[in-house]
Amino acid sequence: MFEKLAEIICNYVEVEPGDVHPESRFMEDLGFTSFDFMSMLGELEDEFDVEIDQQEASEIRTVQEAVDYLAKLSAE
Repeated sequence: MFEKLAEIICNYVEVEPGDVHPESRFMEDLGFTSFDFMSMLGELEDEFDVEIDQQEASEIRTVQEAVDYLAKLSAE
C-alpha cells in the first residue's frame, strides 16, 4: 500500500517515489497544498475503494498516517 500511495503522491507534487518516506509530511516535506491533498484523497477513494471522512483526513500529516488510515478503512 505504501508503494502505491507513493506513486499517487508523485502525480500531485514534484518528488520521486524514492523521496517519499513513511515519516514524510504532506505539506512541509512534500510540498502539498490543501487543494493537492484534497484532490489526492479523491483519487485514493477510487484507487482503494474506500470512503474517506474529511474530518479524519484533516488529521493526517504524514505518509505513514495515510497508509495506516487507508489500511483501517480497507479492513472495515
